[in-house]
Amino acid sequence: MLLFELLVVFMLGSCFGSFFNVCIYRIPIKKSIVFPRSHCPVCSTPIPTWLNIPYFGWLLTLGKCHSCKAKIHWHYMLVEFTTGTLFSLLYLNFGPSLIFLKYVILVGFLIIIFFIDLFHKIIPDSLSLPLVPLGLIFAALKMTDVGLKGSLIGGGAGFLFFYGIALIYWLLTKKMGLGGGDIKLIAGIGVFLGIVGVFFTIFSSAALALIVALIRGRNVKSEVPYGPYLVAGTLVHIFFGYKIIYWYLDLFLNTAYL
Repeated sequence: MLLFELLVVFMLGSCFGSFFNVCIYRIPIKKSIVFPRSHCPVCSTPIPTWLNIPYFGWLLTLGKCHSCKAKIHWHYMLVEFTTGTLFSLLYLNFGPSLIFLKYVILVGFLIIIFFIDLFHKIIPDSLSLPLVPLGLIFAALKMTDVGLKGSLIGGGAGFLFFYGIALIYWLLTKKMGLGGGDIKLIAGIGVFLGIVGVFFTIFSSAALALIVALIRGRNVKSEVPYGPYLVAGTLVHIFFGYKIIYWYLDLFLNTAYL
């Protein structure tokens, strides 16, 4: 039964991923995500409904437009698969609950933000700002893992921490360190995750950024936006955060008594 439920969630998540692709393409260029219907970005030919089915359409056309044969970017399939997989993992962790719904909404926003920031190096306010009221609504319902007080503290702490870093960096270098989009995003994440979650996300995202920087080396001149690291850090917290924290505390306490 659980396997069937996970399969249903995966397919539904993949369908949402198909819609997220529309958002990823249209939001940065300020186009409606509703009208017109999905079309090829090269020849503008509308995509038939049956080719909008996740995976099926891409495989049937071998990753090309059915009309002009232009190549369809690799990220379309990746977004669908990632969304289906993450939604399934959330269901596996939280089951059919309000917490599951809460994190489905958060992760949905984060997937869109990840690819927009990766491709365009921007985090639109239309994606980061709604996270604050949405997180507060879930917290106010008192049926999630973070209460209203914790939600407010988490959002405020994340915002002030990033804003303080950006301000200090500006005063020292007269250059922008963290962008306004990153500051707004961490505030939204903090509202959803609370004080523990937001700082876990900050430190884990910084660790991931450091690892990638060491791998890339000094010769790589292209800038990597920080939004994807925040998204990755948030996902690490959702799935493993408290396990890592409890493991660390247990290790620390055991070491202290040696």
